[in-house]
Amino acid sequence: MTGSQGTSRAVARRTVVAAASGAGLAAVLTACGGSDSPAGSAGDAPAGGSTGGSGGGAGGRVIAKTADIPEGGGKVVGDVVVTQPKAGEFKAFSSKCTHAGCAVKDVADGIINCPCHGSKFDATDGSVKAGPATTPLAAASITVEGDSIKLA
Repeated sequence: MTGSQGTSRAVARRTVVAAASGAGLAAVLTACGGSDSPAGSAGDAPAGGSTGGSGGGAGGRVIAKTADIPEGGGKVVGDVVVTQPKAGEFKAFSSKCTHAGCAVKDVADGIINCPCHGSKFDATDGSVKAGPATTPLAAASITVEGDSIKLA
């Protein structure tokens, strides 16, 4: 191999490695949540929750029973965390922390807790109560029909 061929191959190899690294970084940043979360996740659902009552037969998949969600607390159900800030008022948010994409662990005393770095979110509106997260949890749309909570 001549000097120019070896240099050319080394540059080509570096270009491929740099391009692959850039693509990997983009994938990691996308997976970390926030407003650029992948399509189809709970975070992309329309904002809002339900305060109970009939959903008008809107359909949707049952994700919990109202009796399973404690008042002032909540429950993580897959990609969604369902809360009951006050009696009969149910809210839902993405369960992925907006700091690093970890799944939130639990809801206690009106606070949604992330176990990875200690971020805390308000169970009423998903707003940040303590960082390192700086972006609120994305709201997920739910309906309450009888004793069933459905992901809209």
